[in-house]
Amino acid sequence: MAFWAATAVVGLGFLIALEGVARRLGIPGPITTQVREVVFPPDSGGLLYASLALTMVVLTWRERFLALGAAVGVDVLFLAVRWALDIEVTEGHPFGNGALWVILACAVLALTRRAGRERELLLKGVGLGLLLVAGRKTGDTWLLITSETRPMVLDPYLAAADHALGDPSWLAGRLVTAAGPVGFHVLDFVYGNLAVAAVVVALYQLRRVAVERRIPRHHLVRTFLVIGLLGPACYMIFPVVGPLFAYGTGAEYWAAVSLWQPDTPSSAPWAVGELWPRILPPVDAPAPMPFDEITPRNCMPSLHTAWATAIFLHSRQGPRALRYAGTLWLVATLCATLGFGYHYGVDLIAGVVFTLTVEAALRSHDRGWPRQGIRLVAHGSAVFVALLLAYRWLPVRMAELPWLAGPLLLLATASVVHAYRRTTADWPPTPADPPAPQPEPDPLPHPLPHQEPAR
Repeated sequence: MAFWAATAVVGLGFLIALEGVARRLGIPGPITTQVREVVFPPDSGGLLYASLALTMVVLTWRERFLALGAAVGVDVLFLAVRWALDIEVTEGHPFGNGALWVILACAVLALTRRAGRERELLLKGVGLGLLLVAGRKTGDTWLLITSETRPMVLDPYLAAADHALGDPSWLAGRLVTAAGPVGFHVLDFVYGNLAVAAVVVALYQLRRVAVERRIPRHHLVRTFLVIGLLGPACYMIFPVVGPLFAYGTGAEYWAAVSLWQPDTPSSAPWAVGELWPRILPPVDAPAPMPFDEITPRNCMPSLHTAWATAIFLHSRQGPRALRYAGTLWLVATLCATLGFGYHYGVDLIAGVVFTLTVEAALRSHDRGWPRQGIRLVAHGSAVFVALLLAYRWLPVRMAELPWLAGPLLLLATASVVHAYRRTTADWPPTPADPPAPQPEPDPLPHPLPHQEPAR
């Protein structure tokens, strides 16, 4: 329980700090946006129901059906009220409030009707659900902060460094463009439902919580949240908008094949030129370039790649179908991040190294920081820092010597992958929290020695 309490305190402190920073910049913070969703249409109703699914892992099957029915009932009531008052939902989803209400109701139930380990278990379930939502809100706030506080971006440096890998984003962009609407929407579905895939894997890992009355100490939700908390800090250090924006026409490039129309102003006036994905960018002396105050600087590292890698790692312990799905999601996510023009190839390499280092740190922490775990984390951290330094200070040399720089980038990444696999292969599963004691049944009544049993 101490670990969960410390996590809750640290997480709440971080949310409050981020809320303060956001308010000073005049943008909504994560706490404000989450409180609004109690009544107003949520940004993602699917995410709220996924959070409810995580909360329900601690409930019995009867309680799960009651919780899901209550959530749907509340959403139907919200729809009826909005229809009666002629309120049109122009932003967000018309459903999802019910899921949030049920999660909050579980928290109230734990505090008022449960005691001891059962209260702790239910509060942990509520924490799982709310942490997933808070992670999403925190990420959205981070993106707004990066666009407000980082007027200059470093895309020319990554574009030059990407020559060492053969400019994969330009190649993938041409392939996705040639695939037309079908190829676009298949990849868009994978890219946009990464959180859903993560919840599926997490639900498999937590499938026995209701029976064993305990939550595994290490699971995918934990890794997802740490990646989401630490990754945006790198955005502040290395702000990048991506080739679609820095060297293209922005989101409007996909307007012809997308089912949704971008509601953000065109970023084309800020771009170097309409180069992506047809014309390779020039390799010259890179320099920071100004960009608008709307587009997030969320490329280095690629957190979509990081999260997809985490899904792949955690799906390895599942059945064959889950392992295949984890592999497919990783490959499709890599194709989408490059093919949509959201990332450079060097972003993806950094994202893989970042995830393996975070995963190694979490698993090492659970085992008391063994020596091999410390070495693995130090190795991954050193490679990640070396990548950032090379991208910033050696991009031209990397572009001039692609036959040397490209293999070195791949070998550095492979060294972290090999070290992670070799180090963690012999580690046993992470121990879980102690189970909640089950109430013992009352013993059968026995007659006292001096009494005769009733006939």
